Amino acid sequence: MRAGAFSWHGTAKAVERLKVASSEIRALSRSDPVAAAEGVIVLAERIWPAFEHIDTSSGALGTAVRRTLGDLVPVLIAAPAHEGVRAQWLERIRTAIAEDGVDYLAPLADRFGEISVYPALINDHADRDLAMVSAAWADHARFIHIPTATLTLSCLLEAGRYDELLTLMEAKKSRLWFDEKFAAEALIRQGREDEALARAAALMEDDRQSWGRQEIARFCEALLIRRGQPDEAYRRFGLPTATGNTWLAMWRDLVKRYPDTDPRGILEDLIALHGRKGKWFAAAKTAGYLDIALDCAQDSEAAPATLTRAARDFAVKEPAFATSVALCAIRHLIAGRGYDAGPHDIDEATEHLIAASRQVGSMDLVQEELKRIVAGGRNADPLAMRLRERILLLEGKANGEAGLP
Repeated sequence: MRAGAFSWHGTAKAVERLKVASSEIRALSRSDPVAAAEGVIVLAERIWPAFEHIDTSSGALGTAVRRTLGDLVPVLIAAPAHEGVRAQWLERIRTAIAEDGVDYLAPLADRFGEISVYPALINDHADRDLAMVSAAWADHARFIHIPTATLTLSCLLEAGRYDELLTLMEAKKSRLWFDEKFAAEALIRQGREDEALARAAALMEDDRQSWGRQEIARFCEALLIRRGQPDEAYRRFGLPTATGNTWLAMWRDLVKRYPDTDPRGILEDLIALHGRKGKWFAAAKTAGYLDIALDCAQDSEAAPATLTRAARDFAVKEPAFATSVALCAIRHLIAGRGYDAGPHDIDEATEHLIAASRQVGSMDLVQEELKRIVAGGRNADPLAMRLRERILLLEGKANGEAGLP
């Protein structure tokens, strides 16, 4: 963590160093919390000088820094340091924030008022740049960045100076959540929850407000749930902002946050909201709602390879489902869907179809359905030709004339 120690491609190494530092500080906090808090400050002071030359375009490093500092802020707040020591800490943190080139230290600025602990320190730092921030935000003709503006808002909030905070926010031309969250929290602490909700929700209605939408939604959601309005929280903020790297992860995210809501209903709501039914097949299958999964399998966006794997996995435990899914896979293949599909895909889907249909005794019906599928295909298509071959082999097997390869 030396200044300039990391090159342009140093993200992975920097993230690893952050993990090591965080682990050491948290371990030390159990035996020497003051020394651990000092370690948090030393780390904060080194982050920008060390990471200054790293490419941050992927966002991975910024995410790692936020996560690390978010984990360590409680160590800093809880340390039993007397007022003089904490005053020195605050000056060092303030300097690091002012010199931070890309706002790495935002988690510390956000909670600076809490970190200050002592009322005299909180008010001192609230007043330090208050006039400068007020003058800068009142100037709508030009943009002026004040690095310590966030920590000023945090201190005003923790000092209970809500009217001053709200007045300061009214002077600001732009409405951005990383500032507005302090105003919303100030309203809540005054018992003005309806105003806080309306203020935060209005930001989500602004198409230009791309940053922080998830955080705003979570704020509104938590507020409504705390007020005993979980259904409204779910419909207005939970459902539209479900997150996850996969469709299944989105469903699990909502199920976890709304344990009293019917999981099946959540899945149906997500499908209705987002559309693209075929993409939800794997989520419905894994969730155990096979009827929904089968409905999704028939959609043109369902991936034949995914359907074929499902037919393989369910051939024994749910043969009727596996049979229907395999037939859907074959229909999609004959219709020309599927990535880089070839005759081998027809062979695989047919193999699992036969295995499943034998379990339920529906071979005759399956053969008839395959004939209908191939009749609707293109005669010269390699996949349709391969399916015809498989049908002939099936008929030969039934007549005792040949076996399946």
